[in-house]
Order: sequence, then structure tokens, then C-alpha cells
Amino acid sequence: MRCIASIIITISAFVLSLSTTHADGHMSNTLTVVSWGGAYQKSQVNAYQLPYQTLNPSVEFVWDESGAEAFAKLRAMSEVNNVTWDLVDAVPAEAIRACDEGLAIELDHDAVLAPAPDGTPATEDFGDMIVSDCFAPQIVYSTTFGYRTDRVPEGVDPPSGACDVFDLETYPGKRALEKRPIANMEWALLCSGVAYEDVYDQLETEEGRARAFAKLDTIKDQTIWWSAGADTPQLLADGEIFMGSTYNGRLFSVIEEQKQPVEIAWDWQMFDLDGWIIPAGLPEDRLARAKDFMRFATDTQRLADQAKYISYGPARKSSAPLVSTHATLGIEMAPHMPTNPENAENTFLYNYVWWADYRDELDQLFQAWLAQ
Repeated sequence: MRCIASIIITISAFVLSLSTTHADGHMSNTLTVVSWGGAYQKSQVNAYQLPYQTLNPSVEFVWDESGAEAFAKLRAMSEVNNVTWDLVDAVPAEAIRACDEGLAIELDHDAVLAPAPDGTPATEDFGDMIVSDCFAPQIVYSTTFGYRTDRVPEGVDPPSGACDVFDLETYPGKRALEKRPIANMEWALLCSGVAYEDVYDQLETEEGRARAFAKLDTIKDQTIWWSAGADTPQLLADGEIFMGSTYNGRLFSVIEEQKQPVEIAWDWQMFDLDGWIIPAGLPEDRLARAKDFMRFATDTQRLADQAKYISYGPARKSSAPLVSTHATLGIEMAPHMPTNPENAENTFLYNYVWWADYRDELDQLFQAWLAQ
């Protein structure tokens, strides 16, 4: 009986391999994916890549950790007609810019993305998360601050949020901030007394920008500037900084998985989305593979599965009820999400469209300020 069962399994596997080869004959067997490294990319490998390779064993993945510089590199590749990437993990402002400049393809979302299990079309399941014709949403996350609990001065309340990063007197020590204007400029204005609803109006003026840079000047010589999302967790774990900004999922990893003496200061966390874009101009076989993987990686189950590995909320409505416990730690993941009510008393909703319009201008000003 065991021999018969073994033969049946072998034949079934052979037939499946034939059908898979036939179905995928027009697709490339290599997929180059751009992401952000660290715990986030690992969650994508676990939730998306490995299950996909179980169904498509001939496909090889190449991961590029250029997420922070992806737009500039994609633009440069396009200019010389040599795009080597097949799928790019991008934030909405970058996706909007890539779409506007013709660097990413437009998507018929209901055709390209899978419906919900009950048949609800993708556009309804994702809803407002689809912020660009070129953007396929994945997760809701936030940029917020982690701090070393063992370095909070005695008799002082722990930091509660973004504005504490500017308080060197109460919380001495090195800081870490991302080496770009996004989030830093908003926090600088907010923490200098500008009302939440006036921040972007102020950033359009020379006076408002000067005010933001003046606030950042107060901590500039105490700041380590990071480019990769994994940098701040490592700096915290090594004790090189007291407090630093990064993505909330990275902080979850350093706290719950690495058991470092770190906590999150949630006040004025910067809400954001993340998703996929497909570069324009790909050969047909690479384009077909990119679309096939993107459809798989953004379906209801896969987005829920990613939350088993990192504390980012799935972008699909139908995925939320499937979020449960961490894959290895066994802890409930909902309380660690940026959208949890206890973590979201004061949140800053990132303005994607504004940054799509002003990113190049503010980048130049910010880099010039850094060089001073």
C-alpha cells in the first residue's frame, strides 16, 4: 500500500509539474524584486515568496534592498533603457511620481489583482488604499520612534512621541532620523507649535521651511542619519542612540523577537501605505511573471499571513479578520498594529499627493541643509 501511495504521489507531482510548466511557459523564471531589507523583507519572503515557490518551484527570486533609493534608480535605469527590476516595493508618493513620469505601468486593478474570497472586486476590497493607477497596496504601517528603556533618566517619564526627540535636556543622547525630508519636516513644524491642519500649508512657504530647519538644527549635531529601515533597530540594539525613528514593524522585531530593552513612543506616528509598482518597458515574459506574483502576493490570505511575521496591517478589508498570532512567538498581533486604538490617539496622516508634487524640491533643500 505504501508503494502504491508513493507511486500515486510521484505521478501527481509529475503531472502538476507538467501543468505548471505549461501554464508558466510564457513567464520568466527569474523575478527581481526591490524591497527594504530587514524584518520587513523577511516577512515578504515568508508570506509571499516561499508559498509562491511551492506552487512555482522553477522560479528564482533576486531581492534588491534599494527601497529607499528606488525612485531615483528606476528613473536612471529608464533613461538608459536598461530596467533590471521586475517589481518594486514603493510608498504611495513614489508610486504617484513613477506613474506620472511613465516609469511604472498603469494597472487594471480588478483584472490584475485577485478578488476577495467572497467575490468582492479588488477595488472594493482595497478601497481608498488604491491611491494611484500604478499602485497595488500591501500594508498599512507607520514611521514612529523607539527608545532605550534602560536609558530613560531616573524620575523622568518615558518619551511618548515624536516631539520628545527634540528634547535633549530631558532625554540626552544620540538620535536617529531618516536621511530625507519626509516625516522629519512635518514633525519639526508640529513640534515647533504649528497646528496639525496647517503643516503642509506652512511647508509650501519659505518661512515654514525655515522654521522646520531651525527646529531640526536643535538636534542636528546629535543625530545619526539613516537610509535603511534596519538601521535604527540596530543602533538601538547596540546602544548607540537613545531614540530613533523607523517603521513600527522594525521596532516590533527588536522588542518582541530580539528582546531588546526598547519601547515605542507612538504619539504623532506617521501613517503610510506600502505596495507594489511594476516598472514600465519590461519584456513580455518578465511582465507576465511580475503580474502573476503580484496577484498572488496581494490576495486576501497572503496579506493576512504577512501579519504573522511583522506588525503591519493588511491593506485589504477581507484580510483583517484573518490576522491572528505571530508565527513563532504565538502572541496576538492586533495590539501591536499602528491602527490599534491605544496606539493611535495622535496620528499624522501622510499627504501622498503633496509629497509627489514637492518631493524633488524638498529633497534638494534637505540635502543642502545636511551638507551645511
